[in-house]
Amino acid sequence: MKRYSAFAIAREAARYHTGWGRAWGKPKPKTHYDVIIVGAGGHGLATAYYLGKNFGIRNVAILEKGWLGGGNTGRNTTIIRSNYLQDPSAALYEKARSLYEGLSQDLNYNVMFSPRGVMMLAQTEHELRGYQRTAHANRLQGIDTEMISPREVKRLCPIMNIDGPRYPVLGALWQARAGTARHDAVAWGYARACSDMGMDILQGCEVTAVRQTGGKVTGVETSLGEISCNKLGIVVAGHSGVLAEKAGFRLPLESVSLQALVSEPIKPCMDVVVMANTVHGYMSQSDKGEMVIGGGTDGYINYTQRGSFQHIEETVRALVETFPMISRLKMLRQWGGIVDVTGDRSPILSKTPLEGCFINCGWGTGGFKAIPGSGWGFAELMAKGHSPLTAEFGLDRFREGRFIDESVAAGVAH
Repeated sequence: MKRYSAFAIAREAARYHTGWGRAWGKPKPKTHYDVIIVGAGGHGLATAYYLGKNFGIRNVAILEKGWLGGGNTGRNTTIIRSNYLQDPSAALYEKARSLYEGLSQDLNYNVMFSPRGVMMLAQTEHELRGYQRTAHANRLQGIDTEMISPREVKRLCPIMNIDGPRYPVLGALWQARAGTARHDAVAWGYARACSDMGMDILQGCEVTAVRQTGGKVTGVETSLGEISCNKLGIVVAGHSGVLAEKAGFRLPLESVSLQALVSEPIKPCMDVVVMANTVHGYMSQSDKGEMVIGGGTDGYINYTQRGSFQHIEETVRALVETFPMISRLKMLRQWGGIVDVTGDRSPILSKTPLEGCFINCGWGTGGFKAIPGSGWGFAELMAKGHSPLTAEFGLDRFREGRFIDESVAAGVAH
């Protein structure tokens, strides 16, 4: 596959860009693969990539019933951070954040990682104490975060009103090396690298059944025919429960819609990411000038990818008090993503009751930031049967009561 570089761009410009090849292949499915990954989103593609890079497993197929990156990978607000309270969470997300820093060089594809910094506002005394606790925990975990004063918050984000009567800013948990990346580019970069290693990315390939013999997975039935495999990885986010049922087991999670919106583009006015958990809203400015605004999940189980007027009102009404200038902006577009949520708001990366079948799900609203770390750990789990990065995130924790409770710790599990 052609390597991207400044010299390649200059060379192709001289011949009117006629020499570029496909970024990834469009193969026919083979009858057998060593590993099948169901789900060509960020987590599935990253798993396949690290299976090939770290363990030399390259006879891999990534199946996607829709199009590559068309699920939650392309339907999020691109926030990347690792300032979690619980040790297993912090280790996993910090691994992901550190991999993001060198991901463009690793994949030879610009994922537009922007370490602009993320602040989580403390707007109640309870939040202030909670974030102080998290800052101390992060220090013990080796993660570089700090508590900053309202004055420093105002310096970093001048457009913010820190003296609001209902939502005053009492301080913030600040992670300077956190930030954002281009969500589509992450999926495209991993897909290109997987294809370059000889893996097959099969789009428009829906899994209709999971085949098994004697309690061991033997393959899948798809809309493109039967495909056998030695190992199966299920990485389908909001549809994890649906596919798990086809494999003969149930998962302790629910699927709901998470909504977001962007404004019309404006001149640069905000170069950090701000999360306001008291009002359940968060905002950053994209490279195109749009204000990217995220809110909460729907209060009922559903599989919709549409937005609703209710969340526009709930999210924007609260953010307008902290960012008065956005009251004059027009909304450009709105969308929803189907997220799978566990009881403790932490993911599942685990073996399953079906031998040879592995599950990666339950990321809730925090999946994008974890993509490289998730892929790294899940690939190790599939290749070796164990990974220190994923050891605490097994399905058995729900039976044994070993919860990794990030719902209370984070206030909101973004």
